[in-house]
Amino acid sequence: MNKSANQMIIGLTGGIATGKTTVTNYLENKYQIPVIDADILAKEAVNKNTPIYNQVIERYGENILRDNLELNRQKLGDIIFNNDEEKAWLEKQIHPYVIKRIKTEVNRLNNPIIVLSIPLLFEANMTDLATTIWLVYCDFETQLYRLQHRNNLSKKSAIARIKSQMPLEEKIKKADLIIDNNKGKENLYNQLDNWINKI
Repeated sequence: MNKSANQMIIGLTGGIATGKTTVTNYLENKYQIPVIDADILAKEAVNKNTPIYNQVIERYGENILRDNLELNRQKLGDIIFNNDEEKAWLEKQIHPYVIKRIKTEVNRLNNPIIVLSIPLLFEANMTDLATTIWLVYCDFETQLYRLQHRNNLSKKSAIARIKSQMPLEEKIKKADLIIDNNKGKENLYNQLDNWINKI
């Protein structure tokens, strides 16, 4: 991406509902570190009347739309989180767009530290976008509880979403830094302060 060697690009990842947004909000608000969020870019990719939006309708029909003609993400999620083939198809459409947008944003920013929040960093083979990889971790029970309450999901639906991602134990082996999010926000923020102050 033609970035200077002294620029740190943190690839922040974890499992769904492990606390990535809590981490990025803190780093952004306290340290003014810019965050590029792959989830936001993925949603942008399927905005109304975009090429990928049209491909999704072509594949799943107009039943996948809300009354305002935007994609019904809940319905789309129910399809892809229960069908590996459909999940792979959708990711094949969205990931190239997300990677291109991330590269554009990184090249635009001159900050010494940039955070890329990428839930599927490993699954989508996007690790080469970062110079270091930080993983937000919490135990399965905590993750399941947070996901069910945050997204108003049944236990079965929440587990399907968690299982659709690479197991956290595997991600831990691939990360450069593990951020433990099992013990509340104060503990989490203390860890982040420690790591940022060491940079």
